[in-house]
Amino acid sequence: MEHIRSIEELAHWKSKELEKKTGFVPTMGALHVGHLSLVRLSQSISDRTLVSIYVNPTQFNKAEDLAAYPDTLEADLRALEALGCDAVFLPSAQMLYPDGLKSRRFDFNQLDHSMEGAGRPGHFEGMATVVTRFFELIEPDFAVFGEKDYQQLSIIKQVVTKEGWPVEIVPAGIFREADGLAMSSRNMRLLPDEREDAAQIFAILSTRISRLNLQETSPKAFANQCTEALNAVPSIQVDYVSCCDAATLQQVDEFNTARSTRVFAAVQCGKVRLIDNLPLF
Repeated sequence: MEHIRSIEELAHWKSKELEKKTGFVPTMGALHVGHLSLVRLSQSISDRTLVSIYVNPTQFNKAEDLAAYPDTLEADLRALEALGCDAVFLPSAQMLYPDGLKSRRFDFNQLDHSMEGAGRPGHFEGMATVVTRFFELIEPDFAVFGEKDYQQLSIIKQVVTKEGWPVEIVPAGIFREADGLAMSSRNMRLLPDEREDAAQIFAILSTRISRLNLQETSPKAFANQCTEALNAVPSIQVDYVSCCDAATLQQVDEFNTARSTRVFAAVQCGKVRLIDNLPLF
């Protein structure tokens, strides 16, 4: 596995075997089995796979969250090597932000107006800025993004369509722990009691979905029921539970099985913020 740390090294790697299709998996490190599933998906659809590891400061709203982000680089590199990844890109801030740490402006077609966008101003601009910079430098044929960050995935698709990037965005399903908790690098920051409580996010949402009567329950009532159940878990404080159109990410006022709808949740579990989402239909 090649370790690429400069634009020149990246250009050299790209120039080899130009006929090969390149898959790209952007990460911020602290890799877990969910990340590795994205790499495997890229390997299954492309000839060679490049994984980036870069903790992007412009998508953090709080300095303490950036400072607390786990650094497990040596373990990450070993995991990628064992998986047979072709190359890992380890850029500096100067390479990605030659004009300083500032985000571009984007037209997200209102996909950023709710949920994470509402509570984390500037987050998606920072994310999209670094992702499009990666597209510019790497020129991948495919880029794999996980559905756990469903709003992020939707926004990246919008940016690629709007700006005409020649890359196919490939969604990957949510990878979960045995107890249902969506895998996240943030999970390693949970205390033992909090980790046990965090499993209730999936348990409560999935149970409520299985019992949902579309004729008798409104989206608002369903979200309120989930919120009440989650807030009853000792370590959890709900930020939001929303039932949204899967395409527009706008909250729905009534259930309509003719359009795909998902439930989205964000909670504070101890000092760690966790998100999840599940399809309703």
